[in-house]
Amino acid sequence: MNLAELRYIVALARERHFGRAAAACFVSQPTLSVAVKKLEDELGIPLFERARHEVRITPAGERVVEQAQQALEAVESVRQVACSERDQLASPLRIGAIYTVGPYLFPDLISNLRERAPQMPLVVEENYTAVLSDKLRQGDLDVIIISLPFDEPGILTLPLYDEPFVILLPAAHPLTRRKTLRSKNLEDETILMLGEGHCFRDQVIEACPACAPRATGDGRAVYTAEGSSLETIRHMVASGMGLTVLPCTAAGAHRYSQRLLAIRRFASPVPSRQVALAWRTSFPRPKVIDALQAAIAAAQLSCVRPRGRARTRH
Repeated sequence: MNLAELRYIVALARERHFGRAAAACFVSQPTLSVAVKKLEDELGIPLFERARHEVRITPAGERVVEQAQQALEAVESVRQVACSERDQLASPLRIGAIYTVGPYLFPDLISNLRERAPQMPLVVEENYTAVLSDKLRQGDLDVIIISLPFDEPGILTLPLYDEPFVILLPAAHPLTRRKTLRSKNLEDETILMLGEGHCFRDQVIEACPACAPRATGDGRAVYTAEGSSLETIRHMVASGMGLTVLPCTAAGAHRYSQRLLAIRRFASPVPSRQVALAWRTSFPRPKVIDALQAAIAAAQLSCVRPRGRARTRH
């Protein structure tokens, strides 16, 4: 048994396909297949069920893979500890952010972090919360930026800032006559929002029940148009397709002439979200978290309210 074989079975359990697992490990499919079979023979139990188009992990395999993942994390911790003894801010950092945060935070974050930690290049990823969470637990990412609540065992979180939601409308829309808006003001409007899988979609529906897809009592359908990103949705609003609810950092009305877009705030209580850092309790580079927190606090996000320094252990 060796570390390569442990990496192979962890990848195969994740991908459920020999070809994809081999590609993820940067080896040929025969190499991975032979190594997995060798480990099964050594252990004396089948770890996977092979079908023509699918690989299923056995109950015993699930327990072995769980231990293999822990072993790989322990090895990575050894490397990280050795690195931290040299300089915690002198090696690459793998950081992920949800789609509705990354594009608006990364430009300032990367610039500020470059000043504070010039020897720490970033490997950056944007993805869904669930995917980022999996990659964090598996050790593929060091730190992620998500929206709370985020309850995962073995994970620390650091609230960064509270971000209010705003309504983005075509500049000529009748609702722009109001200084603030309530959820009920949007009941008869075409609402543009992200598709399933985006946590921000769920937050919008919770904060603005009138924004949820629905049908009116008289049978007239009121559809919710779905965009693939907040950038796409903003373009659609500018074109007159409808209106939307956005986190304030994503409103970006300044990118269009004021004759195309207008921003209105919600009346009190203003819906908002809390953005936070999350990292494994075993992450051995605490100075990285301090540097990230400082770089984000210095970002030019004028519409948010910074949070304190408290950390939460789950």
